[in-house]
Amino acid sequence: MSVGLHTTRQHGTTGRTSRCNRGFSLLEVMIALAIVSIALVSLLSLGNRSISVHDRLQRITQATLLAQHKMAETETAGTSKQAGQEMTGIFDEPFDLYRWRLDYADTPLPSVTMVTVTVAWGDEENNEAVSIDSFVF
Repeated sequence: MSVGLHTTRQHGTTGRTSRCNRGFSLLEVMIALAIVSIALVSLLSLGNRSISVHDRLQRITQATLLAQHKMAETETAGTSKQAGQEMTGIFDEPFDLYRWRLDYADTPLPSVTMVTVTVAWGDEENNEAVSIDSFVF
């Protein structure tokens, strides 16, 4: 009887498993999670900033439309006011957040008066107001 020896050789390995079979290490997973979390936090803060900018733009647009409406009322009223005179008020519902101010000023032409309509919300010193000018005969 002969006993045959059968040997198997592993080509190119020395008893260790190769890197492609191991998967990701804990450190690699933690670094990937840190990168993803930083990106998500940046996107969330960008979304919040976008919402606040959109709200401000809506207020500016609404104030501009209200100022144009008040100016049209003033121009069609046709009453002459003295320079330096000021009128103030608050808009009716649903625009009661906004307040208006009319200012009258002289011009070099005696029959022409400059009218300034200012519509404000919040604090005027924080640039939360819209002003438009027109000339009335």
